[in-house]
Amino acid sequence: MQIQVNTDKTITRHAGLDDHVQSVVSNALHRFGEQITRVEVHLSDNLGQKSADGDNRCLMEARVTGLQPIAVSDHAATLHQAITGAGDKLKRAVDSAMGRRNDTSRHAEGSGSVSAAIAADTEE
Repeated sequence: MQIQVNTDKTITRHAGLDDHVQSVVSNALHRFGEQITRVEVHLSDNLGQKSADGDNRCLMEARVTGLQPIAVSDHAATLHQAITGAGDKLKRAVDSAMGRRNDTSRHAEGSGSVSAAIAADTEE
């Protein structure tokens, strides 16, 4: 899984920040293995805007094989809290999307075997 970190002009990017993002994303999504090809992380600080939930924003977008991109965001008082919050949301969103995809494929397989059984009964 490739993890790409982007920051706006108000955030100084450094190795510690990149390591924190890598750690949060890897821990949140490790169980999905190779199904996630890339995660883009966008960090921003909305200094001039008033926000009840914090000035720091983290947007994460995961590219999952066979699905549309999944994006989540979190606002918090600190950048580390926003990254952690977005990581938790992304884990839940990917888990939910994968579950829906698996349920859909299971239902499609199930209906095919029911149709085959009905066709076999009518031929006899």
